[in-house]
Amino acid sequence: MTTKTTVAIAVPLEAELVERIRAVDPSVTVLYEPDLLPPERFPADHSGDPDFRRTPEQEERYWDMLNKAEVLYGFPNESPAGLARIAGSNSRLEWIHAMAAGAGGAVKASGLDAATLQKFKVTTSAGVHALPLAEFAALGILNGFKRSAELAQDQAAKLWPELRTPTRLVNGSRLVVTGLGEIGLETARIARALGMRVSGTKRTVEKIDGIEQVTDNDGLAGLLSTADAVVNTLPGTPYTEKLFGRDAFAAMKPGTVFVNVGRGTVVDEEALLEALGNGQVSYACLDVFAVEPLPQDSPLWTHPKVMVSPHTSALSAAENRLIAERFCSNLRTHLDGGELPHLVDTVHFY
Repeated sequence: MTTKTTVAIAVPLEAELVERIRAVDPSVTVLYEPDLLPPERFPADHSGDPDFRRTPEQEERYWDMLNKAEVLYGFPNESPAGLARIAGSNSRLEWIHAMAAGAGGAVKASGLDAATLQKFKVTTSAGVHALPLAEFAALGILNGFKRSAELAQDQAAKLWPELRTPTRLVNGSRLVVTGLGEIGLETARIARALGMRVSGTKRTVEKIDGIEQVTDNDGLAGLLSTADAVVNTLPGTPYTEKLFGRDAFAAMKPGTVFVNVGRGTVVDEEALLEALGNGQVSYACLDVFAVEPLPQDSPLWTHPKVMVSPHTSALSAAENRLIAERFCSNLRTHLDGGELPHLVDTVHFY
């Protein structure tokens, strides 16, 4: 007898992608009520229009739909509070697939205890965002090496400097990537295509093709001392909190380019500002911050050697399709009784 599985779509999603999920297996029933979901304002707007409000009747229908499912596509209302509520109301829940690559923070913020978190699995969309994040990291490296911030300032001032300032060659330079997971390895691939020599960190130290040296965080200072550019892809965990502090920036060579596409909590922003001030860091390209949205009074907004990106570097027009394809693959694995990839670690929350 074939076991029936019900999937509920908890976040905005195009109808054609819902049909792809339905097509995974005849045993799958997909619950999808677009009138209960906020309209997207842009591609892959998983939270949808913040002004959207359900009527009381719609709200009841929304939660009734989610409580009928063993599998959820997205966190309810794309929020930690929604995750906490469904965990308490849906006793049949087996698995939730999160839209984010780094969903551990939201799981932690839900406040669910360890026993509750053992009742169902949470997978992330890690890997889907690897290419756009790696391309953004390459942009940050090139901006720093090619002095794009100074060029923009001169252009705004209509200034043609009397003394021409050379730029730096990316080819032959050394890159350190903290976090050689899928994002880190994709960053390394692009960097090597530009002629960079790449080393990096990984929790489990092992040889990786194309990576000159791999260490854990204990060996980070030694890597930083040789780096011309550093890209952080690490998630926010108690073990990575302010990993890039005064000691890490002091270990860098003067003029290092720093890019952060991981989590903002990995960087001590005061220490980064000091490093920018004393020249240890020549340029910083930042997509993530300790507090988001970045507070209006943060000096990072107006720093002449900083690019601020509002945590959007992972976004692409293809994101919904890529996440849906990842979910379909995972759903097939789930139906076949296999081990789901990219599970959220409910101890370290990454």
